Amino acid sequence: MFRTKWFFPALVLAGGALRALVPASAQSPAPSGSKPAPPGKRIAIRAGHLIDGKSDRVLDNVLLLIDGDSIVSVTPGGSPPPGVEAIDLSRSTVLPGFIDLHTHVLLNGDITPADYDQQLLKESIPYRAILAARNARIALDHGFTTLRDLETEGAMYADVDVKQAIANGEVPGPRMQVATRAMTPTGMYPLLGYSWELTVPTGVQYVDGADGARKAVREQVMHGADWIKYYSDRRYRFEPDGVLHSMVNFTDEEAKAIVDEAHRLGKKVAAHAIGSDGIAAALRAGVDTIEHGDGLTESLMDEMARKGTVWVPTVMVGAYVAPGRGGNWPKMVETEKIAFEKALKRKVKIAFGTDVGGSDWRDLGQAREFQYYVDYGMPPMEAIQTATSRAAEVLGWSDKLGTIEPGKWADIVAVSGDPLKDISELGRVTFVMKSGVVYKDKTTAR
Repeated sequence: MFRTKWFFPALVLAGGALRALVPASAQSPAPSGSKPAPPGKRIAIRAGHLIDGKSDRVLDNVLLLIDGDSIVSVTPGGSPPPGVEAIDLSRSTVLPGFIDLHTHVLLNGDITPADYDQQLLKESIPYRAILAARNARIALDHGFTTLRDLETEGAMYADVDVKQAIANGEVPGPRMQVATRAMTPTGMYPLLGYSWELTVPTGVQYVDGADGARKAVREQVMHGADWIKYYSDRRYRFEPDGVLHSMVNFTDEEAKAIVDEAHRLGKKVAAHAIGSDGIAAALRAGVDTIEHGDGLTESLMDEMARKGTVWVPTVMVGAYVAPGRGGNWPKMVETEKIAFEKALKRKVKIAFGTDVGGSDWRDLGQAREFQYYVDYGMPPMEAIQTATSRAAEVLGWSDKLGTIEPGKWADIVAVSGDPLKDISELGRVTFVMKSGVVYKDKTTAR
C-alpha cells in the first residue's frame, strides 16, 4: 500500500494447499475450472448491448462466437451456427473482462501499523498465499479477469506462485502480471518501534547504489517478476505553496539504474510516487507508470502527457484509509480529486488501479474505483476503457485482451443494467467468462 513494508524468508507455495480452498464443484473438469476452454469448443453469446472496450458506441443485439479461448467473430444480429452451445445475455450489457493495474493479493487491509504488523509478523507466507488465492477468486467473481499485482508485502516471491497456480488451472483466478518485491534504499521503510537488539523483517527489498539497483532488478526478473516497482518517496507534507511535497528515497543515479536495467531486460517500471517531489524524481528516471500521484502539479501533468507516462490513481483505497490514518491523508484525498480533474483536461493517460489489499478484499468491491472516476468528471465510457483497452496497453497485451473483437481472448463480463447511465452497475457483475470458460452466471435470461 502506501507506507512501511516488511518481509519474511521465502517459502514454497503449496499448490495442494491452494487447491483445498476451492470447492469440488469449482475444480476441473467442472465449467468453473481455471484452465482455458478446450480447443474446438464453440460457444455463441447473444449480447443485448455490447460495450467493446474501444468504441464510444454501444452496439445492440450482437452475436459473439467463441472458439476455445478466443473470440472468432462479433456480428450485429447474426445467428448461432448449428450445434453450438448458446448463452443468452440478451437482457444484459456485455463488456470485456476488467483489468486492475494495482493490487496486492497477499495483503488484507493496511489502515494502521497494527493491521500490517498482524499480517507480516503473525501469518506465515503459505497461509497468506492461501488467502491470496481466495482474493484472486474474489476479483474474478467481480469481473476482473486480469490483475497487475504490485508487491508481495513481505511474502517474497509468493505472487509468482499464485500466478503460476492460476495459469496451471490449480485454482480459479485472473491471469496476472506480478512485481514481486518493491525496492527502497536501506532503512527507508523499517518496522518501527522495536528494540535495536532485534533484527526485524522488512517487506521491501533494500537496494543501495546504482550497481545494487541493477543487481536487484536482475534478481527479481530471475525469480519471475513481470514488472519492477520501487518507492520513489515517503513523508508527505503540504508546504506554504499549497503543493503536496515528499521526501525522495533514491538518488537520481539509483532510480535511473533501476529503470534502465528493467527496460534493458524488457520489463516496465511502476513507481510509488505520492508527493510532487517523488513524482518529479520518478519522471526523471523514466518510469512507465506513476502509482497514486496525489501531488501531481500542472507542470508534472504536462510532462506526463508529453512522455506518455501513465497515471494509475488508486483513488479508492486512498479514500478508504484516510479517516483511520488522519494527519495529511484526508487532505491528500481532496488534493488528488483536484489533480484528477486537471489531468483529464491536460490529456494525461489515466489507467485503472485500485490498490485493493490496502483495503480488505472483502470490504470494498474493486468497481468502486469506477465510481470515483465518474464522480471526478470522467465520462462513463472512458472510465470503462481505463480498465479495458487502456489497461491492456499498459500491460503490453493489447493484442490479447482489453476489447471484444476477433482474435482476442474470450474474457467477457455482463451486467444487468446500463453502466453508462449508472456506473455502479459495474459493481453488480452477473456473468464472468475468462479464456472461454464460464466462472459465474447469475443472469436471469435463460
